[in-house]
Amino acid sequence: MQKKKKIFLALFILFMLVILYISYDISRRTTFPGSKGNLKERISKEVESKAK
Repeated sequence: MQKKKKIFLALFILFMLVILYISYDISRRTTFPGSKGNLKERISKEVESKAK
């Protein structure tokens, strides 16, 4: 391989590893929207419990 191709391949692999790490980190910190209850119901329950 030529030197330029080796440098390009190394940078491409590094870029893909960074992108994979970032996407894994974001997916670990967020939850699936369907797993949460209804937002209005949660807010009203939280407000009622704090008022008591």
